[in-house]
Amino acid sequence: MDENINEFLSQYITDNRKELFDRVLNERTKYISVVLEDIYQAHNASAVLRSCDCFGIQDVHIIENTNEYTVSRDVALGSSKWVSMHKYNEHENNTLSAIKKLKADGYRVVATTPHTNDVELYDFDVTKGKAAFVFGTELTGISDIVKQEADEFVKIPMYGFTESFNISVCAALMLQHLSHQIRATNVNWQLSENERESIKFDWLKSSIKRSEAIIEEYKRRDI
Repeated sequence: MDENINEFLSQYITDNRKELFDRVLNERTKYISVVLEDIYQAHNASAVLRSCDCFGIQDVHIIENTNEYTVSRDVALGSSKWVSMHKYNEHENNTLSAIKKLKADGYRVVATTPHTNDVELYDFDVTKGKAAFVFGTELTGISDIVKQEADEFVKIPMYGFTESFNISVCAALMLQHLSHQIRATNVNWQLSENERESIKFDWLKSSIKRSEAIIEEYKRRDI
């Protein structure tokens, strides 16, 4: 990542904006990632994005098998500009492709569903390595492929009659706990310098009018 281009673009935003970017980047993490499998309700999709942004989760992996992932601006409140969305939609069933990619990148794939081998959220060990938490579709939950390929299973303890939380509520509860836990341990949860610069570049592009033209100007100057 060319740090000089970020310095060049930064002259087009205010000092307050620069300070905000740096402060938020200090709290961002890729140690915990979210995976959404075939979510079809826009308000749920958007609420999860908003929770990811609020709790410092940078990467959201979106599996589109039957349903296309759509964002409701009124619910997301601009969070789609700040969170990195990675979509898997090239095949009839994209779940296995997503899982293979995450495991290749060093993630434990954690299914969010009651299971014979599950642990409760408060007993989940964040120190064992990076983890990608898979949330399934609103009606049927995670697919059989996720259940077969998951490395671990986790559930939120519940004490009422209802058997499950809405997906956006479930994600928010889990992310609040996990974001607190990684900060309370000695795991290396923060972004690398290269990751910081890459994300900052994306944020600058989305914040500056005619950013593509400005980037072309920078490239001409650099030649």
